[in-house]
Amino acid sequence: MAQRVAVFGGTFDPVHNAHLALARAALSALGAERVLWIPTGAPPYRRAPVASAEHRVAMLRLALAGEPRHAIDERELAPGHSGYTVDTLRSLRAELGAGVELVLLMGADQYATRDTWHRWEEVARLARIAVAQRPGAPAPGEGALVVPFAPMDVSASAIRARLARGEDVSALVPPAVLAYIRAHGLYRR
Repeated sequence: MAQRVAVFGGTFDPVHNAHLALARAALSALGAERVLWIPTGAPPYRRAPVASAEHRVAMLRLALAGEPRHAIDERELAPGHSGYTVDTLRSLRAELGAGVELVLLMGADQYATRDTWHRWEEVARLARIAVAQRPGAPAPGEGALVVPFAPMDVSASAIRARLARGEDVSALVPPAVLAYIRAHGLYRR
């Protein structure tokens, strides 16, 4: 069997406990060797992240410390990168070769709108799709892998809003990430 690598992209602005729980669930459910975390840059098709790439990568490093099966790939942060998943997967495929099976990890909400993605058909040819399946959500289409995942009421936008109001988020992010956010004054209004 080919080595399997789960590809997990996002702004991670900030990385939070639900991200970590999903990545761990994917390792187990998919039989993946590792999870490759790919923080997005500032692509033209979406709002730019609030924290800089440097801060987001630093928070990812702190969150993933001691997790040997997790790695950070900064290719989407490089100047001139399109930010499109298809370009990232094409680059990964060329780098890792045919002996590695790429599995693109996404939530059920992203999966439901996949046909709006740039060159979606090619994305699906370059990587298997794995969907974090929430209870009660419709099953993904044929060929998609399922990662059972209990819903967690955590979102990066809610965390940023709570931080801006001075509220406690210690149950939502790893302690080292919260310490970093506080030390650098991130997400204050």
